[in-house]
Amino acid sequence: MISSKEKSGIISKFRVHDTDTGSSDVQIAVLSEEIGRLSDHLQKHPKDNHSRRGLLKMVAQRKKLLGYLSREHEDRYQAVIKKLGLKK
Repeated sequence: MISSKEKSGIISKFRVHDTDTGSSDVQIAVLSEEIGRLSDHLQKHPKDNHSRRGLLKMVAQRKKLLGYLSREHEDRYQAVIKKLGLKK
């Protein structure tokens, strides 16, 4: 889990407008941070299948959000994957 301070920092970087806390951009960024942390955890604990299942669910959710963003807002999609360093 990421702390609320770290999460608010991510939100401030990726928000679309001043009061934005739940746009696709923000959700993708938060999920990417959690995926990175969980991947590190699974490197150290390879038999933790419960966490692996959670990781797979997060990756699937991020993929859905990226698909939506690429269909609806191509420019924002390009900006998000560039900022996060994702391959697409």
